[in-house]
Amino acid sequence: MLYDFLPEGKRVKINHFEEITGKGIVAQIDGVEIRIGSSEFVIQNFPLQVSASLGKAEERNTAVHIAINAIYFGKYIFNNQYRDGLKALFERLNTNYQIKVLSGDNEGERETLEKLLPKGTELIFNQKPEQKLEFIKKLQDEGKNVMMVGDGLNDAGALAQSHIGVSISENVNVFSPACDAILDATEFENLDYFLKLSKKAITTIKMSFVLSLLYNVVGLSFAITGNLNPLVAAIIMPLSTITIVSFVTIMSSYYTKKLEKKVTFYS
Repeated sequence: MLYDFLPEGKRVKINHFEEITGKGIVAQIDGVEIRIGSSEFVIQNFPLQVSASLGKAEERNTAVHIAINAIYFGKYIFNNQYRDGLKALFERLNTNYQIKVLSGDNEGERETLEKLLPKGTELIFNQKPEQKLEFIKKLQDEGKNVMMVGDGLNDAGALAQSHIGVSISENVNVFSPACDAILDATEFENLDYFLKLSKKAITTIKMSFVLSLLYNVVGLSFAITGNLNPLVAAIIMPLSTITIVSFVTIMSSYYTKKLEKKVTFYS
């Protein structure tokens, strides 16, 4: 966002560049040191007067601070924008699932999120990528099945650790973190619909196994008693496959239409 915001300038050669995960970046250009990142990172090892000019190191907003040669120049403040339908989605999810929010942002977003999310939702801020991963592990150690939904590379570890990792992507054709599923960002508000549909898909699979078993038991009983000639067996065998495929297709279509009506009603 900052790169897109700043005007185009001439390219310069960087003598040194280092990225510190979760904190910021530091670079040197012709002997000039530039630090960009969190307030804590920018004032690190700087004179006390620089720290004083910053005020509180922990600010209640998402900001990127800039310092050049140990001189604090200011900050860029980022205002978060939340996806459409977020409030309605979490209200629907809250009826069947326990929701927890892990954010790399600071406490400045708490008030806004508390208005959007169901009452009692646990909000955890200032989370680094490794902290998100450890949080998922802790929930799993407690015997909970965890689905992680994230939209950034800093969520990659948590997505891989969780039982189900869903990556939200603006473009599903570009690189995404290691996960079990990629969800188009425009379909995010229908997440609860996909969860319900996946459960119905499992139900359909189980019903298919039962139907297939009954089909084979009946056929086997005729074969054992000698009432099943080869010609009939040759016809029934492929017919069983057609029956199962048709059953799955019909049930999938039925559940899809049924759940679509519910989602439309709730939204």
